[in-house]
Amino acid sequence: MDNKYSLDNFSRPNLELPKKNSKLLLHSCCAPCAGEIMEAVAASDIETTVYFYNPNIHPVEEYEIRKDENKRFCDALGFKFIDADYDKENWFERIKGLENEPERGERCTKCFDMRFERSALYASENDYAVYATTLGISRWKDMKQINDSGHRAAGRYDHVCYWDFNWRKQGGSSRMIEISKREEFYQQEYCGCVYSLRDTNKWRRENNRPRIKRGIKYYNIS
Repeated sequence: MDNKYSLDNFSRPNLELPKKNSKLLLHSCCAPCAGEIMEAVAASDIETTVYFYNPNIHPVEEYEIRKDENKRFCDALGFKFIDADYDKENWFERIKGLENEPERGERCTKCFDMRFERSALYASENDYAVYATTLGISRWKDMKQINDSGHRAAGRYDHVCYWDFNWRKQGGSSRMIEISKREEFYQQEYCGCVYSLRDTNKWRRENNRPRIKRGIKYYNIS
């Protein structure tokens, strides 16, 4: 695999897809969550394409920053990157009536379903027998909620399976932060949707914390 990094000493054991001799479609939400997973599949010589479909991210300026950061790391590792477009009108229609649901509630389930249904469809139409997502590595997410959505979407197609590997284990969560610092990824401070931004700022205001300032915070070692 053509990349500028040496992966010889990568600590995670060699990975195998649930369907051998397949290629992987990896739905990615952002560079910080994707970094450790991308290095892991690269070190295991798994042919991988990153699929960026996240119409939940608002506003569009935030979407573009997160997309560009993810593409930057794909280019470094030699991964193909698919920009599935900013489908925000359909997203708002999908979650209508759920605007006041809490994080990890029904709104998030609908959001995962929408993104994974599109991912599974792309996998089916483009000869990917396996797809996965980077969302589950974040400690802020409910892994069962994510995996249930992933399996539901894959269940629409006989020849596509969802890979529910637990990326948090074997040092994955700590490696996620290490890579983010090394690469100086953009450090978003809310999940992505306008309701997450609203609720995070509400919590900050109630706890005498400054409001989120988008587009300025990046990981670094210092």
